[in-house]
Amino acid sequence: MNIKISEVANLPSRFGDFKVKAFKEGQKEHLVIYTDNLDEIPTVRVHSECLTGDAIGSLKCDCRDQLEYALSLANKSNGMVIYLRQEGRNIGLLNKINAYALQDKGLNTIEANHQLGFRADERTYEMVTYILHHFGIKKIKLLTNNPDKINSISDIEIVQRVPIIMDSNKHNEDYLNIKKDEMGHLF
Repeated sequence: MNIKISEVANLPSRFGDFKVKAFKEGQKEHLVIYTDNLDEIPTVRVHSECLTGDAIGSLKCDCRDQLEYALSLANKSNGMVIYLRQEGRNIGLLNKINAYALQDKGLNTIEANHQLGFRADERTYEMVTYILHHFGIKKIKLLTNNPDKINSISDIEIVQRVPIIMDSNKHNEDYLNIKKDEMGHLF
């Protein structure tokens, strides 16, 4: 892998004081947000970019809630959030908005992705292993409901899966049920 790595910078935030480091993989630039004194077996959240949720506060998903919960937990538990640039389950922003339009017409999230010619989830997680190796981390507690993340992280011992459960709302209730019932997400 031809990866470029930034220097470490301080990132004071409303969730706590963090360190940040960027990893450039081709055109994608990923961010690692972590505490200065990482736990020996840190709690790690692998979070894929969701501009509509993370930045704009879309109620169609639970992404922003999960990100904010993960940052708060990372601060309290001396953990880490790995923010992967994989917008819209890695179909990109334009296609994600097209998928939203199909969902507005009655398709669910999986059907919409299939209609656009994509798998239900196009994300990959090789970069996570690379990042964890870079930090010398051999064991983690993984903050996730997604079995694909658990199965895709290689060479790192996942000593515990920590569930991340967010309240639903009338706009994302069906979406969360699809993740659980059709994509096998754990709760």
